Amino acid sequence: MAINSKMFDELGAKLSEMLANSPAKDLEKNAKALMAGAFSKLDLVTREEFEIQREVLARTRERLAQLEARVAELESRQTPKA
Repeated sequence: MAINSKMFDELGAKLSEMLANSPAKDLEKNAKALMAGAFSKLDLVTREEFEIQREVLARTRERLAQLEARVAELESRQTPKA
């Protein structure tokens, strides 16, 4: 699930702007608490965690390619049994 943080920032800004012009400060607090509760139930990761895992995956793929090449080299050295 890809979530655009800019969209949430804009939504929060619009809600804050709308509520700043009304006496409903309690409604703003409740909306923020509701949104925070909903987001906490989602399986989300931070951008930093995502970037770290992307780097790990890139290194793993590189190592896999090296090992595949090595296996292919070793297989090509084997003499076929007749």
